[in-house]
Amino acid sequence: MSHVTVLILPGWQGSGPDHWQMRWAQQHGYTVVEQDDWLRPRRGDWLARLDEVVIDTPGDGADIVLAAHSLGCIQVAAWAAVSRHTARVRGALLVAPGDVERTDLREQMPGWAPIARQRLPFAATLVGSRNDPYCSHERARALAGDWGARWVDLGAAGHINADSALGDWPQGHALLQELVNPLAG
Repeated sequence: MSHVTVLILPGWQGSGPDHWQMRWAQQHGYTVVEQDDWLRPRRGDWLARLDEVVIDTPGDGADIVLAAHSLGCIQVAAWAAVSRHTARVRGALLVAPGDVERTDLREQMPGWAPIARQRLPFAATLVGSRNDPYCSHERARALAGDWGARWVDLGAAGHINADSALGDWPQGHALLQELVNPLAG
């Protein structure tokens, strides 16, 4: 089996050092896809940056797994709808998607609506929360269905970020590992 590269896709404003994404990057050597502007995310720039990183990642098969949070989930869906490089991706862990079609978020992040709703061309698991302030439980579950993603209900876990007190979030990392090595289970 070829080496798998995990790309971390933070959401709007990035992920701080206590966020599970940054903990995973530090502990496991995963690559964080950096953006030029975390505060004013421009969809085209974010999609181009992800495409650039995927193209530049060494390998020749489906040897990339994405670990996305919030706006990063919306980025994955939008990127998958337009990129010619989706065959490089083995799977995606999508955590707490931000509902950029909501009026308050649409105003803060113009250009991200509508959300790309096509089935993803790779395996995906979407983890949602029953009390996420940025996306209702029902909406997250509907996105999982649209994207063809396995649905995981984390219960009342807020936005599934550093404020959720998940620490290293071993349950989430186990879900990621199922995508990294789907035959191990």
